[in-house]
Amino acid sequence: MMDVRRSAERYPGGDPAAGIESWHAFSFGPHYDPDNLRFGAVLACNEERLAPGAGFDEHPHSHTEIVTWVVEGELSHRDSTGRLTRVRPGDVQRLSSAAGVRHVERNDGDSPLTFVQMWLAPLEPGGEPSYEIVHGIADSTPYAVPEAGAMLHVRRLVPGERTAVPDAAHVYVHVVRGEVRLGGAELGPGDAARLTDARDLAVEAVEGAGGAEVLMWEML
Repeated sequence: MMDVRRSAERYPGGDPAAGIESWHAFSFGPHYDPDNLRFGAVLACNEERLAPGAGFDEHPHSHTEIVTWVVEGELSHRDSTGRLTRVRPGDVQRLSSAAGVRHVERNDGDSPLTFVQMWLAPLEPGGEPSYEIVHGIADSTPYAVPEAGAMLHVRRLVPGERTAVPDAAHVYVHVVRGEVRLGGAELGPGDAARLTDARDLAVEAVEGAGGAEVLMWEML
C-alpha cells in the first residue's frame, strides 16, 4: 500500500518573524492530528528553513533518534554533552537523545539554511545520549540507526536513473529535490510516500528534471 503526502499538505510552523519557517509532515506541536502521529518508527519529518542568524535556542529531547540532512547552507549544532559541530550538505547527523539531552541549532552563516530533520522512536527507552556525524556520505551508502530498527538510504539520481525501494514492512520516501516516479505517482520536492509491505518497487528520476535527491527509511 502506498500513501502519498504532498508538500502542500504539510503543517506550517516555526516563527517566520524570527527567520524560522517549519513544515511538518506529521502531527506536531499545536497541529495535533491523531490520525497522523507516526509511520513505522518515523515520528516527524520537518523541513526547516533558517535565515542567517536565526535558530532554535537550547531545548530538550528524550527517547528520540534525531537525524538531520542539510539541503543547503550550514547548520551549527551544540548539545549538553559538549559537542559543537557544523553540518553541511551531504553530511548525516544523528543525535540519540536517550534519557535526555539538550541542544541548540542555528544558522551562523551568511546564507539561508535549509535542512530536513527526521525523528524516530527507539525500540527501547532510556540509555545514554550519543552523537554521530558522517561527513559526505556516499550515494547508495546505507546509514543504520539500530536503536530504531531503521536504515536510511540516500540516493542522488541522474535523469532516467532508477533505484530499488527496499522490500520492508515500512518504507518512508522523502523527495529532497527534483522529480521522481514511484508506483505510478509523480513526486516533487517535499513530497513523501509511506509504503506498507513494499515489494518490487523502484524510484525513477524524471527525464529532463535535472536529477533528484531522495531519502528512504527502511523500517521494521
